[in-house]
Amino acid sequence: MKKYFSLILIITLSLQLKAQHSLLKLWETDSVVNLPESVLPDLKGKVLYVSIMGNNPNDKDGIGGIGKIKPDGKVIDLNWISGLNSPKGLATFGNLMYAADLTDVVVIDIAKGKVLRKIAIENTKFLNDITVSDKGIVYVSDSRTKRIYKIENDVPSIYLDSINGVNGLKAIGEDLYILGGKSFLKADADKKISKIAELPNGGDGLEPIGNGDFLCSSWGGYVYYVYADGKIDLLLDTHLEKKNTADIGYDPVKKIVYIPTFYKKTVMAYQLK
Repeated sequence: MKKYFSLILIITLSLQLKAQHSLLKLWETDSVVNLPESVLPDLKGKVLYVSIMGNNPNDKDGIGGIGKIKPDGKVIDLNWISGLNSPKGLATFGNLMYAADLTDVVVIDIAKGKVLRKIAIENTKFLNDITVSDKGIVYVSDSRTKRIYKIENDVPSIYLDSINGVNGLKAIGEDLYILGGKSFLKADADKKISKIAELPNGGDGLEPIGNGDFLCSSWGGYVYYVYADGKIDLLLDTHLEKKNTADIGYDPVKKIVYIPTFYKKTVMAYQLK
């Protein structure tokens, strides 16, 4: 009998470990967001900022911008910032927002809702994700040239080179976490790169959970939970619906994941369990 109960306990624990995390859908906007690429939650302001590329992710056409959505999915203003080209990654530092806009990093005064300046980065083709360290240093990836640039005092320079498929970035302390193709990497303060995990598909957005674990999205329609030890769980698969999962945002307080669907022109919200 003791062996029987021990077996039941082992099976139960095994099932719990396999289903340790999941995503429960909360809401989805109407198809009114013209190619959303990135979602950035502002917890204090109780607003979601969404980069809106416009008709094409590659065009310098001046019809891109940044919109504002309520945390419950209701649209506030899809033209909060206009006149950009094809903005993708968003990041904030103090009252400033930084947007990766093809070959420029756009600096925005959040309180005034106004573009302050554009930092052109020479020889770039497709600036993608962006992050800011706690010291105010900006890092931005260029997926087409395989480079990561660093911006200090509005002056850009090459930080890392030859990272295949480089996209998602997140600066945490002295470390820079990087999604390069299927590889989830970490570069320390000395630029020494170590590998955390290998994703099944090329990575797009990444968000820390706060305990050494991460959420990582793949543009084709996948969201993964990546443990600190490199173990990976698939949380969401929308590829059969042809619903993209681009640069995700995360609310660590309420544990809500915000997902821009790119060509489906919506933003979704999921509760992380």
